[in-house]
Amino acid sequence: MPTPRVLVTTAAEAIIDLLRDEHGPLMFHQSGGCCDGSSPMCFAKGEFRVGGNDVWLGRIHGCDFFMSASQFEYWKHTQLTVDVVKGRGASFSLEIPLGVRFLIRSRLFTEEEEKDMEPVYAGDEVPEAV
Repeated sequence: MPTPRVLVTTAAEAIIDLLRDEHGPLMFHQSGGCCDGSSPMCFAKGEFRVGGNDVWLGRIHGCDFFMSASQFEYWKHTQLTVDVVKGRGASFSLEIPLGVRFLIRSRLFTEEEEKDMEPVYAGDEVPEAV
């Protein structure tokens, strides 16, 4: 089984479930530094426009996860885990009114993991079956 590039904690899954109940299908885009530093931003699916300058890293709890291709160049050797903590972020992410914010925990992939990675796709070329 390929090594996933992005994971999600159980606590973050619970918040995703709440947000999905209210907003429908969701997506994430890893912020590149504007507003709330470098935080994962949660949007209703399609509310954030992704394209060829974005990279699809995987799907977490039914949500596509993207970041800019230039940022991916810096993070491509890193596994990301979406977590949630109490506190208000300064962003447009959907979880902010709940008094929580998503954040990224990260670690470098091992050499063994890097031999069998999940593929990435350009943001405008994500196959539906993935």
